[in-house]
Amino acid sequence: MASLTVQTGLNALKNKRYEAVHAECIAEIKENISNPVPYFLLGAIAADHGNIKKALELFSKAEALDAENAFYPAFIGKTYAELRQSSDAKLAADRAVNCEIRDAFVADIIGVIYSRCGAHARAVPMFERAVELDPTPANYYYNLGASAQFLGDFSKADKAYQNAIARDPHHYRAWASKVSLTQQTESQNYLSDLKTLFTDLQGHQDATHQIGHAIAKTLEDIGRHEDSFDWLYKAKAAKRAEFPYDRVAGRETFAAAAATTDIPPARNPNGGAPIFVVGLPRTGTTLVDRILSSHSKVQSAGELSILSNLVKDMSQTTSKYVLDAETLHGASSIDLDVLGRDYMRLAEERLERPGQFVDKMPFNFFYAGLISKALPNAKIIALRRGAMDSCLSNYRQLLSVQESFYNYTFDLEDTAFFYSQFDGLMTHWRTHLPKQNFIEIRYEEIVYDQENQTRRLLDFCGLNFEEPCLRFHENISPVSTASSVQVRQPLYSGSIGRWKKYANKLDGLRNALGDLAD
Repeated sequence: MASLTVQTGLNALKNKRYEAVHAECIAEIKENISNPVPYFLLGAIAADHGNIKKALELFSKAEALDAENAFYPAFIGKTYAELRQSSDAKLAADRAVNCEIRDAFVADIIGVIYSRCGAHARAVPMFERAVELDPTPANYYYNLGASAQFLGDFSKADKAYQNAIARDPHHYRAWASKVSLTQQTESQNYLSDLKTLFTDLQGHQDATHQIGHAIAKTLEDIGRHEDSFDWLYKAKAAKRAEFPYDRVAGRETFAAAAATTDIPPARNPNGGAPIFVVGLPRTGTTLVDRILSSHSKVQSAGELSILSNLVKDMSQTTSKYVLDAETLHGASSIDLDVLGRDYMRLAEERLERPGQFVDKMPFNFFYAGLISKALPNAKIIALRRGAMDSCLSNYRQLLSVQESFYNYTFDLEDTAFFYSQFDGLMTHWRTHLPKQNFIEIRYEEIVYDQENQTRRLLDFCGLNFEEPCLRFHENISPVSTASSVQVRQPLYSGSIGRWKKYANKLDGLRNALGDLAD
């Protein structure tokens, strides 16, 4: 290997030349124990082999020896971000930014760290720096577009996605994101390109999943709802086969969540009063988050995974899932005083300023019983929406394939099953949780009775009415969810009763829901 540098070492590791790089690193350390490069590369080897603790130790050693090289804190931040330890990741990214950024790859890494932490305003300059230093990689432009979209700069996002596609015509994520930005029309759409791409990328499950959704979205936009449904079914086929939803495990998870109401409350609970906005995806959780965070005393912390990660870590269960029946049953042994205290500490580290905040992770509805025990001053707002629209919106939405708990959305009847379990759990919470802690809000009522429902939300949270809460679409804070485009528009009723446009394509859903369909 040529003279060992960060770049040459990473290039060799990219080609899996682990033994050669390891030997070179050991030789370099024997020659000069104060050279940071071999420690960094040994850290990269450890990270690639899953030894995260050792990787962080070695990256930190490299940074201690040379605090001016952005690669070292950037890789520390990248590692923490992958562990979902956002506070530590962001601190490392901040250190990296203070170094001179001369490499596009490291600029992109820092941008990704910030974006994973929800700090999109800090991510955008890093992605812009990446494309300035190296305008060739399509993914740098895609990352820039995603953060610009979350910030509401749709013009910049569209231009970035177009740049990504120009460099890689098969960049399926850029195509799907570009289509999501605007309403497609009969005269202006990419249907032909998308269908060609769907054919070209057969065998690539993620690609056909995303492109198929983009085709379905286009067909729905131009009024061809039954064709849109057929494409949704086609788009999900491979994922449905690979990741079938386990209804038995699902039923057990819902039951285990309900059983948490039997756990004794914290002895010395934390006095924090966070606002949890929960519910099924695409049922108004982001809308309520924007309404509340438009209040002068409230800020949005985004979708935090803090609570679920704490419950998993503290329950010490051995299952590979963060959220499952085993973990929720294991929660009976955790110290709720510690859970509440650690949650508040970690959540507050994510905030731009002290004060009341909203955590809008939708699936926190599984933890409502634990929340009321560990944080008795917390407010839990559960969004409800008509069953047919709820199931259709979950099915037609492109949700993360990295999270196993979204597997139900690959099949419409599995979605109906999940909805029925969710409805039963809401009935349980309504019966067992203190009324000062838990409230249900219907999406349709917010749309048709915006001011009264806004006042109801604010009253429940102990907040005075403020006019900007009615103008939530003017809120300039980032939105890192599938609703990033819609919530920057005033309320509209077009999505209510959308299911009726699909004719008999939804007969199976209606039958699966039974009485809930009405």
